[in-house]
Amino acid sequence: MNFSELFKHTGLLCRFSPDGKYLASVVQYRLVIRDVETLQVLNLFSCVDTIQYIEWSVDSQFVLCGMYKRALVQVWSLENPDWTCKIDEGSAGLSEVRWGPDGRHILTTAEFHLRITVWSLLNKTVSYIKYPKQCQKGVDFSTGGKYMALAERRDCKDYVSVFACSTWELVKHFETATEDLAGLEWSPDGRVLAVWESLLQYKILIYSVDGRCLATYSAYDHALGVKSVAWAPTSQFLAIGSYDQKVRILNHITWKTVTEEDHPATIDTNNVIVYKETENRPPVLQGESTPPRSSLFSTHSKYEIEPLPASIPVVKPDPKKANPKMGVGSLSFSCNCQYMISRNDNMPHTLWVWDVQRLSLAVVLVQAAPIKCIDWDPCQPRLALCTGTNKLYMWSPAGCLSVEIPAEASFHIQSVKWHPGGEALLLIGKDEMCVCFLSNSSQETRTEDS
Repeated sequence: MNFSELFKHTGLLCRFSPDGKYLASVVQYRLVIRDVETLQVLNLFSCVDTIQYIEWSVDSQFVLCGMYKRALVQVWSLENPDWTCKIDEGSAGLSEVRWGPDGRHILTTAEFHLRITVWSLLNKTVSYIKYPKQCQKGVDFSTGGKYMALAERRDCKDYVSVFACSTWELVKHFETATEDLAGLEWSPDGRVLAVWESLLQYKILIYSVDGRCLATYSAYDHALGVKSVAWAPTSQFLAIGSYDQKVRILNHITWKTVTEEDHPATIDTNNVIVYKETENRPPVLQGESTPPRSSLFSTHSKYEIEPLPASIPVVKPDPKKANPKMGVGSLSFSCNCQYMISRNDNMPHTLWVWDVQRLSLAVVLVQAAPIKCIDWDPCQPRLALCTGTNKLYMWSPAGCLSVEIPAEASFHIQSVKWHPGGEALLLIGKDEMCVCFLSNSSQETRTEDS
C-alpha cells in the first residue's frame, strides 16, 4: 500500500469520477479537480458561495455544485473550463439536486418538496414535476437510466409515477397500497420496483413497471418495521433489515422469505470466524503522564481470531432519546453477490458478513471502536471500513488487515470510498483526505497486524 500526502477539503465532499480518471474535492467555495494517478491539480473552479454538495455526471465530463443556502447550482465542464452554467431556483428554494441518468439533465427539488424541476443542458428547456413526496428515498433511476420512479403524495394518498428519462414523459401513474410510503428502489435488472412503508408499519410491496402489485410482504405487526433495504446485484434477492434486529431475504420468484437471520450477542455456530481487533498501547515513559502524540507512538492494533463461543458487545438503546440506536441500519451485497454485510445499530462495533450461497453467517468483525463507514470493492468481494481512527481496515475471504495511516496522529478517517476500478481507496478525514494506492502484492488481503 502506498499513501499520498494529505490534502485539505471541507464538508467531506470528495468524489472519484465514474471513469476513475479524476478526483473532485471541495475547499469552501472552490472545486478542485485532480488527476487520480498523479494527484496534480488539473482544474480549479470558484463558485459564488460555499459548496454544500457535488456530483459527477455519468460520463465524467461535468461536475455540479449545489449551494442550498443560495438556492443555486453551478455546473462545470472538464473539457471546456470556460463554459459555465448557473441554475437559480429563486424564491422556491433548493433542498436537493441530482444528475439525470444521461448526464445532460439536472433535477432540482424545491424547498418543502413543492416541485421537481428538470433542466436540460442540451436545449435549455425546463420541465416541472408536481407533488413529490418528502421521504427516505423518493426518487430512483433504473439501471441504464431508462425510467425514473417518483414517490408522490396527493389528497392524503401515496402514488408512484414512472417517467421515461429520454423524454421525461409520464409512462405510468398508480396508487400504492401504503399509508405512509417511506422509500422505493428499482431492482438492478429494472423489472420490478420495491416500495416500503414508514417505520411505523412493516410492509414491503413489489410492483411491476406497469403498476401491478406482484407481492406484499409483512414479517410482523404492531412494532417498528423496515429500517434498511438492499437488492442483490443479480436481482434474485431482496434483503430487508428490521428494527427487531433481524435480516430477512426474499427470493425473486415467489417473494417469500428464504432465510431469516438474527444478530445474537453470543456467536457459537460452527464454521463462523470471529475476528476481534486488539490494541497495543505504547508504554508510558517514566516522568510522562501520557505517550507523545505522534504516529510513531500511537496505538497499534491487529486482528485476532476469537475462540467460540464469542461475545459481541451490545449497546442498550436509551428509550428516553429520540431515534434510538437499534435495528439493522446498513445492508449491502458484494459485486458478485457472493457475500452480504449487515450492521446492527445497537452493536455498533460489529460487522456481520453473510455467505449468500449458503445463506448463513460466515465472518464477524468486532472493532475496538464503533464503525463509521463501510464500502465494497466494486470489482471483487473485498471491503474497506473505518472507525474514526487513523487506521484503515480491510476484509476479503482470505482474511483481515489493519493498517495505520502514516500521517499525523490528528488524521482520523471518517469515510472510505473505493476507486471505480478497485485500484485505490479514498480516505476522508474531517478536514483532510488522502489516497491509498493498492499495489499488486496487496490485492489479496490477509490477516496481519498493522
